[in-house]
Amino acid sequence: MKGKSLAWIFSAALAGTGLGGVAQAQEQFVTIGTGGQTGVYYVAGQSICRFVNRNAEDLKCNAPASGGGVANVNGLRSGEFNFGIMQSDHQYKAMEGLEPFKNEGAMDDIRAVFSLQSEVFTVLARRDANIKGLDDLKGKRVNIGNPGSGQRDTLEEIMKEKGWDKSVFSLAAELKPAEQASALGDNNIDAMTYFVGHPNGAIQEATTTVDAVLVPITGPEIDKLLSEKSYYTKAEIPGGMYKGNDSATQSIGGKAVLSTTSKVDADVVY
Repeated sequence: MKGKSLAWIFSAALAGTGLGGVAQAQEQFVTIGTGGQTGVYYVAGQSICRFVNRNAEDLKCNAPASGGGVANVNGLRSGEFNFGIMQSDHQYKAMEGLEPFKNEGAMDDIRAVFSLQSEVFTVLARRDANIKGLDDLKGKRVNIGNPGSGQRDTLEEIMKEKGWDKSVFSLAAELKPAEQASALGDNNIDAMTYFVGHPNGAIQEATTTVDAVLVPITGPEIDKLLSEKSYYTKAEIPGGMYKGNDSATQSIGGKAVLSTTSKVDADVVY
């Protein structure tokens, strides 16, 4: 691609700045793995592609919904995606060949293009479920997330620190992000999990349709996780952002990143 790099175009798209003429060259196609249709990853990917498609004559961009960060890593590995949006810890784990990518081995060719928004591991519970902390999730109906999602991976790390498996929940649902707000409102689950930037549409939907509370993600096991996993940091969801949640909620978080691989043409990336 001549004139402007893809990274430059993506940065301009996120910043809302203009893009001048891009020299015409042989048309190329790129696909960005995103996430569920109600999530920030999907919105970010769609926005990037709209901007690219309007302004880059020689580049066509597609950003379909996907299973989330882990699925996007696997899509990069297989060649299904040219770019993928993921949690920063997923890129690190893929590069090092750690769970949930241990069976596939180290992904030496994964590359970061740039960082996107900050994200927070979020647990939202029905108020009538009386869930005030992590330990109160035991015996409850919890959406642990669909396989391949960021919330599923992070929750499993937390569960490992606490010595839990799925049997500690009366129900371990595997709903996609787009399904969990309605499930909470319909009283099919007691709590939903999400690793997401805020404000978030699904959390807003849930807190306006049912009396729900954000659950603090704190305790000695969380402190241990933070000390062992450098890709996680302390984070909080500001108070007043969602109905019925006036105080700040403590949790852990990280960054969303746009990643690619060395298999993608350097002229496209750089």
